[in-house]
Amino acid sequence: MSRKIKILVWLLALILMAVSWSGLRLYQELNKRWSENPLVWEADIATLELTTQKLSPPKNAIVFVGSSSIRFWDNLVTDMAPLPIIQQGFGGAKLNDLVHYADRIINAYKPIAVVVFAGSNDITHGDTKTPEKLLSTYKKLVTKIRLDRPSLPIYYIAITPSPRRWEMWPQVQATNAVLKDYSLRTPGLFFIDTESAMLGSDGKINKDSYSFDTLHLSEKGYSQWTDIIRPILLNDFPQL
Repeated sequence: MSRKIKILVWLLALILMAVSWSGLRLYQELNKRWSENPLVWEADIATLELTTQKLSPPKNAIVFVGSSSIRFWDNLVTDMAPLPIIQQGFGGAKLNDLVHYADRIINAYKPIAVVVFAGSNDITHGDTKTPEKLLSTYKKLVTKIRLDRPSLPIYYIAITPSPRRWEMWPQVQATNAVLKDYSLRTPGLFFIDTESAMLGSDGKINKDSYSFDTLHLSEKGYSQWTDIIRPILLNDFPQL
């Protein structure tokens, strides 16, 4: 076999290995996203813990916790300045995943408040939990977070509509409604409604609020979230 052919075979082998590895990683990520077992996120949580510790998390901070919409909020810390923020987002987290890992990614930092965005991955094609089920899970999360601090303020960011899951919007609205009602009836719980920013006056989605994948927020979408969330927190925590 000539040297050129050997090099070509070697390059082809490397390409096949790269494609196979990428395919395997994609398969693993999809499996985690669809799984109802929180343990599939163990490696991600361990990495998140190490990353957070390297950043020297501030004391008496507000923890933002949830799924990839929190994870991908690249400018979260500066967007919320001067409020001290700890960013705890991971993968395709579902509400029950937050319940399972609450001690490690929320309670461990003894936050002064918690902001939650999760539930969107519980209302997807072929895997839709009822509003009652998600309310029950959120209550478990609140109980776990407040075990030693019964008056800890918790803010729930409404599940957003998205172009990719637009047909799920009625179920999302129903879920937001029960979570909002629960928050209004429970001292120290707050519901942050973002619907007016995500939808136009015609009731349709502002597509430029979403990234190319039509699921996650764009830079404009995060700016809209900032305009809604930051004033609420600044008003409630003027001392920070």
